[in-house]
Amino acid sequence: MRAGLSRTSELSSGGEIIVADLGHRLAGAVGYFGPGVKKAAFFDQSWPVIRMLVVDPIDRGKGLGHALTSECLARARRDRCQAIALHTSPIMTVALPMYLKMGFSKVHDAPPIHGVPYAIYTKAL
Repeated sequence: MRAGLSRTSELSSGGEIIVADLGHRLAGAVGYFGPGVKKAAFFDQSWPVIRMLVVDPIDRGKGLGHALTSECLARARRDRCQAIALHTSPIMTVALPMYLKMGFSKVHDAPPIHGVPYAIYTKAL
């Protein structure tokens, strides 16, 4: 989780960082990038985007990833968006099935990152 959190300060310059705390300690975080915020070229720039969902390994299985993602969906609705997007990879063996169960579907492939295949997923709101 520390590797993901180390990037939150650079993410916060363009997005909203949402955190989950348990017992007064940081248990997870995610970045929400609303419509109109500059995003990677492989995203439709009008879409809000979910980035860098991380949950501390000791807190996995408690629904925090789902709760953080749900908060991003709520913010996209607040922003009156019709859809929300994210990019993920099959190597994300917990996150990808969670996103699919939450109603995200693959739109197209994205450029690989460090040789790892990625794809863009969206969810209608």
